[in-house]
Amino acid sequence: MTKSSNNPLRQFFRQPSIYLKLPSNGQFWALGSLDLPENGEIPIYPMTAIDEISYRTPDALFNGQAVINVVQSCVPAIKDAGKIPSVDLNAILVAIRIASYGHSLDINTTCPECKNEDEFSVDLRMILDRLRCPDYSEQMDQGDLQIIFKPSTYEEQNKSAMEQFERQKLLQQMVEGELSDEERNRIMSESLKQITELTINLISKSIAAIQVPGAVVTDTEQIKEFLRESDRNLFKQIRDHVIELTQSAQIQPLDVACSECGHKHQQEINLDMTSFFDNAS
Repeated sequence: MTKSSNNPLRQFFRQPSIYLKLPSNGQFWALGSLDLPENGEIPIYPMTAIDEISYRTPDALFNGQAVINVVQSCVPAIKDAGKIPSVDLNAILVAIRIASYGHSLDINTTCPECKNEDEFSVDLRMILDRLRCPDYSEQMDQGDLQIIFKPSTYEEQNKSAMEQFERQKLLQQMVEGELSDEERNRIMSESLKQITELTINLISKSIAAIQVPGAVVTDTEQIKEFLRESDRNLFKQIRDHVIELTQSAQIQPLDVACSECGHKHQQEINLDMTSFFDNAS
């Protein structure tokens, strides 16, 4: 909906609550997808009532449209939320949560030893300060190959997650269905091949270029062909490196201690769109 520039109520519209310095410092964004201020800090607005409706719509949550809608509403500097580099996504979601509901987040945890349930409060500003962008300038050297990495985008990751979900759902239906062993084995084999192909697709999105003597390969299809035809040890090294880069950009678990037995364990911070925003007051 177009905003009226002469609305006398405009002065009472929502204003930025916080300003966020992206972990990537604006690197890896597609041209035109981010309007980065000179000081590198983007304004974060609180959510509107329409935004809250968006993330409560199941279909929009599943296909990623809820995240895109909310981000583009709350972070006007982002022109195409689908192109958010994965290294910036968590910081943006945490910042929106802080802008909308404050910096305190209540977490429920169950002790793995005595099963006691505790609740504690997390300061999301601390979480935000700990988020870092991995060093993508470090390349992987394998003989004459030099592999240069980059973060995948939210759009790419969400598409891969949706496709893997559909594959896994099909496998579950196959297990529960009345099929012959031959038919079951055929579907299982085909599904596993497709899941492997999805993995190759996602890894290829995390490779910026592969340098070889006399050439620099940036074509995604050629990179995917290389991943399919590389030996298993090289593929595993590339896959593990991509996983390590991805995990280092995630919110790390918090160390907590049980109030009953004192057992220390780690508690994950869930950034699932619904649970992350629904437990706000």
